[in-house]
Amino acid sequence: MALTLLEASKLNDGDIKRQAVIEMFAQNSDILRVLPFEDIPGGSLTYNLEGELPGVGFRGFNEGYDESTGIVNPQTEVLRIAGGDLDVDKALIKTRGEQVRDSQESMKIKSMALSIADKIINGDSEADPRVFDGLRKRIVGDQLIDAGSSDGGDALSIFQLDEAIDAVDGANYLLMNKATRNRLNQAARQSLGGEMHWDKDEFGRRIAMYNDLPILVADYDNEGKQIMGFDEVASGGSTATASSIYILSIGSDKITGLQNGVMEVEDLGEIDEKPVFRTRVEWLVGLAAMHGRAAARIRGVKNVPFVA
Repeated sequence: MALTLLEASKLNDGDIKRQAVIEMFAQNSDILRVLPFEDIPGGSLTYNLEGELPGVGFRGFNEGYDESTGIVNPQTEVLRIAGGDLDVDKALIKTRGEQVRDSQESMKIKSMALSIADKIINGDSEADPRVFDGLRKRIVGDQLIDAGSSDGGDALSIFQLDEAIDAVDGANYLLMNKATRNRLNQAARQSLGGEMHWDKDEFGRRIAMYNDLPILVADYDNEGKQIMGFDEVASGGSTATASSIYILSIGSDKITGLQNGVMEVEDLGEIDEKPVFRTRVEWLVGLAAMHGRAAARIRGVKNVPFVA
């Protein structure tokens, strides 16, 4: 059964450090907070991606049916090794107390979470075979929608956004950057279409809802760069001033994370190589899109007021 990181953290009551680390991963990234992770044996998963359902016909007496089959596309997802060593200098602990270790580790866990969140969106195994392919590379064909044809991007049409939501089977989340979310809120206030309201997530933080779909925000990565900034080139253009909106159906049979066991968190104590206390975090992790209409992407969205 696929579990979110928050659900998985509650299953590790006997391991306080692991529980805290897993929860901090969820706390530092919207996409990691909601994405379920399916446990798989070994290092890969092979499955069939549904492309087209079989046809259904009618027949008269003594007649046969026309042959019709669905289209499935065999897929193999390979788990990647994510993690890192969280080192805190022994002198820091001596001068500032044990609590400084928790503080230092929290910052490093946030960095790791933001790095993995970036790969879920922008990962490219051709550019770096150590990472898995993210949503940006996976969404192609009819599920890749252009906001317009202008060089540098176009204003998003609210009608186009609603159509893109309909293009996703069981859409339950939107993913965008903060500026795009604010433009959407601006359009709702101007009654251009759609309805925006605010709710709270599992950590008590405000979260925007568009037509009852929670908006996941992709902010900065571990290097201080925007995960989904206005740095994309629109289709047919050459100026990198556009961004994207992702419409997602997140769930065990749609967009889901993969893992071989829960994230491993090991306190190695003081190590011999240098005077630091080390905590090692390692996670066999991947991403899968189990359905051909599990996601859509509107690209070429410019940071200007939206239109109806």
